[in-house]
Amino acid sequence: MSTRDPIRNGTQTLLIDADDTLWENNVYFERAIANFISFLEHKELSPGGVRGVLNEVERDCIVSHGYGLNSFVEALVRTFERLSIEPLTPALRETIHGFARTIAEHPVEIITGVQETLGYLHPRHKLILVTKGNFTEQTRKVERSGLKPYFSAVEIVPEKNATVYEGLVMKYGLAHRLTWMIGNSPRSDINPALAAGLNAIFIPHAQTWVLEHEEIERSLGTGKLMELESFGRLREHF
Repeated sequence: MSTRDPIRNGTQTLLIDADDTLWENNVYFERAIANFISFLEHKELSPGGVRGVLNEVERDCIVSHGYGLNSFVEALVRTFERLSIEPLTPALRETIHGFARTIAEHPVEIITGVQETLGYLHPRHKLILVTKGNFTEQTRKVERSGLKPYFSAVEIVPEKNATVYEGLVMKYGLAHRLTWMIGNSPRSDINPALAAGLNAIFIPHAQTWVLEHEEIERSLGTGKLMELESFGRLREHF
C-alpha cells in the first residue's frame, strides 16, 4: 500500500530498534555458536541438534539472566554441561567465555544506508531509539555507534512488549496514529507495537535471532503496518 502522502503530512515519532536494524548484531552470535558447536564436537547429535538444545537453554537463561552476553555465556556453559561427557574444567570454561569475548570486542558495524537515513530523518521527525538487553552493554553499543546524536532519547528496556510500548506513549505524550515502531523482530518490534495501538514498519534481516522469529499478526490493533526491504527506504516514506 502507498502511505507516502499521509506520512509526509506532519511530524511523526519514530521508535527505532538498534540490534540488526541500525547495526549488525546477531551475525556475531551466530559465528560464536558455530565455533561452540565445532568445539563441542558432539558424537551423536548433528550441529542442528546441538543448536536445538542451545535454543531451549537460551530461553531458560533469558528468564533467569535476561538478555546480553552474560546470559549467552550461561547458555553455552549449561549446554556444554548437558551434552558433553567431559567435566567442565576451568580451562574449558575459559574457552567458552572466549566465544563471547569475540562478540564484545567486535567493532559496531553500522548497516548500509542507516547513517545517511538517520541524517535525513532527524530534522524532520522525532526519533527515539528503543532497544532491549543489558543496560551497560547496550549503552556501550549506542555510544560506540556514533548514532546517538540523531535521537532525542534512548530507551534501554529489559523486554519489549505491549506494556512497554504503552509506557513509552505515556512517558513522551505520543499520539498513537503518528507513532511508528521500526525494527527487524516480529516478536519484539512489530507485534507488541501493533498490540499497543501503534503503527509498525518491519525491516527483515537475514540474520534475525531465531528466538525473535514469529508470525506477524496483521490483525492486531488499529495501526498501519508496512514492510520495507531496507532501512534506507524510509526516506521514500518519511
